[in-house]
Amino acid sequence: MRNAIVTAVLAVTGVAMLSAEPRARITGEYVEARTAEVFAGGCIMNSEAETMGRQAIMAWKITSGSFEGVPLDGLTVAAAVAGDRNLGMREMGGEEPTIVKAIITVDPRATRAQRDALVRFVRAMSRGLITEVVRVDTAPIKFATSQTYVEVSVPESMQLTVNKEMKHDPSCGAMQWFKPFSTLEQSAMGVAEAHSFSGQGLGTKWSAPDKRSAFFGTFAY
Repeated sequence: MRNAIVTAVLAVTGVAMLSAEPRARITGEYVEARTAEVFAGGCIMNSEAETMGRQAIMAWKITSGSFEGVPLDGLTVAAAVAGDRNLGMREMGGEEPTIVKAIITVDPRATRAQRDALVRFVRAMSRGLITEVVRVDTAPIKFATSQTYVEVSVPESMQLTVNKEMKHDPSCGAMQWFKPFSTLEQSAMGVAEAHSFSGQGLGTKWSAPDKRSAFFGTFAY
């Protein structure tokens, strides 16, 4: 009887120790830009709310970690998205997009299992923004960070250059209207000096340079 009690206690203790272990984490860097200002005065926001902000580029550079059991250390993934309404309209009390299509580009070093995991990772990290993945491409993705810039590019498709040094000038009534699409640990706003998508498949192409339309930061999921 005593042995049975000791065994039961050890089993319960083992379960407790397992449940106390921290969840496996995946960490890295993130950047996004949309075709509408995220920091602007009310007059600019009113003019952009219905007609702009329907497209965006998002990119994640994974430092280390696994997603759903698949290791993704050192891999990069990017997404170009386009919706039927301003992608952040729900934050302003309006109707959220009913359709948001995405073309996801994955790191060419990824295995088939990693490629599939990266697509699921993008869906999870963008918090349900994407309703339809139109296509998954494989191509080299540049994701470079310096003291003042974050640069992302995919040959013949995406170009994003974000200046981290953005003036938060409230003199014209400017304020932050939106939050990042992705789940982030730390974030800041920046100026998208270059922001364009010229690929096929979304039914739209865009170029929206020199706008205070970007977020960048780090994630831990």
